Amino acid sequence: MPILGSIIKKAYELRNIPIDQKKRMQTDPYQTQIKTLKKLLRTAQFTSLGERFDFSEILKQYDVVQAFQQKVPIYDYNSMFSKWWFRALNGEAFVTWPGRVKYFALTSGTAEASSKQIPVTGDMIRAIRRASIRQLVSTVKYDFPIEFYEKGILMIGGSTHLQYNGTYYEGDLSGISTGNLPFWFQHFYKPGKRISKERDWSTKLDEIVKNAKSWDIGVIVGVPAWIQIIFEKIIDHYGATTIHDVWPNLKVYVHSGVSFGPYVKSFERLFGKKVYFQESYLASEGYIAFQNGIDVTGMQMILDNCIFFEFIPYADDNFDSNGNLRSNPEVITINEIEENKEYALLMSTCSGAWRYLIGDVVKFKSKEKCEIIITGRTKHFLSICGEHLSIENMSRAIEMLENEMNVEIREFTVAGIEYDTLFAHQWYLGCDENLDPEIAKVKIDEYLKVLNDDYRVERIEAIRNVFVEVLPSNAFSGWMKKKGKEGGANKFPRVLNKNLHSEWKEYLQEYFQINEPG
Repeated sequence: MPILGSIIKKAYELRNIPIDQKKRMQTDPYQTQIKTLKKLLRTAQFTSLGERFDFSEILKQYDVVQAFQQKVPIYDYNSMFSKWWFRALNGEAFVTWPGRVKYFALTSGTAEASSKQIPVTGDMIRAIRRASIRQLVSTVKYDFPIEFYEKGILMIGGSTHLQYNGTYYEGDLSGISTGNLPFWFQHFYKPGKRISKERDWSTKLDEIVKNAKSWDIGVIVGVPAWIQIIFEKIIDHYGATTIHDVWPNLKVYVHSGVSFGPYVKSFERLFGKKVYFQESYLASEGYIAFQNGIDVTGMQMILDNCIFFEFIPYADDNFDSNGNLRSNPEVITINEIEENKEYALLMSTCSGAWRYLIGDVVKFKSKEKCEIIITGRTKHFLSICGEHLSIENMSRAIEMLENEMNVEIREFTVAGIEYDTLFAHQWYLGCDENLDPEIAKVKIDEYLKVLNDDYRVERIEAIRNVFVEVLPSNAFSGWMKKKGKEGGANKFPRVLNKNLHSEWKEYLQEYFQINEPG
């Protein structure tokens, strides 16, 4: 019997029991969130921000949540950084969280031209570690054999070789987190310290491929587009048929960052055995949720791990057509949410974010279990004339096209353009198979009319046409490389704003001699 695997599985099972018991006793998620908020306020009351908004006085109020919402304004990244975080970046301590911030996470920056710098405190690193362990513990529900718990865990993220700027280190959150892994996890972690420090994606990829045969991998963690490239490179290098010819014990793939639906067909082709897909929601601002169980569609929010959540209904009363927050928006808490409605997330965290608009939009699939799915971003909805297309709608349409046409679409993006005095949608599909763009155009249009009533109405009134350009999939990875966003946790934007669309068109014209229609 594998002794180590037996010990680890037993430890996971024992750790899972109190978590489940706690959930059974936790009949009111709101009370859990109130406790979390009070803990955050107590810890930060003597920081500059805590003193400015009188956290000590808020804690004395009967309704702490109401007092907190009345005193503390809502921040987006620009306002949070310009008023507070820049001081921490310059080495000042006790700005929005106790102590001095050692790490700043650089976001992938798909929506804006430059990356954001998000503080990552020691408390946040520990919170992320606790949430990661919870997700690992949840694998006992799959009833894997004991041997599985001795297998390697391949985590593909940013370089752990962080940039030091005199007072702080900066890099991808994945690189920061991986660089702070607990000692006991080093035995399982792949690709290991040496390769994980590599900053150049091509070199890191070559090293992973070269060493793949010597690893016994049970779990893969990473963004789908880059994991798919790794699988294909390994399969080709070793003359294998599927990735299971190289890693026969691979059983779990943990993905995040984008909707996985459009990738399912491609991944299933690369597998020779059953693999369980598990989604996680780890943002630069904190670990928000993970898929907890078999055959569940949503991710369970983590309500007791140093993050207090608020929700803004994603509607025209609260956001303008560009996804900007209006003044005095409606804000609710976990006890007031409704299923199948979309909300923008506000977060207050142990990294010193306060009532911070993270930019993601979620929908609750189960209020009882606090299970959510990500439907898009506040500025990544396509709504040039009121069609309100979410990334969830777009991803589902692409998934339906793949299934009906029996093709694999590895990447896609869409832009709203002016056309014939009104508007049109321009789609770009990354597909290496024979796909007729005219057929794809008709199909996508049909799917979206069914998936979204607003789109169906505006397709009659204002969206005069739909265009589809089928591109080789390497056009998308080539663009990411050109932008310096290759590998790691970087994702291709699903919606191109005006500036990004202009850059994208110039890129296509230069490298693929493609001109826009219309």
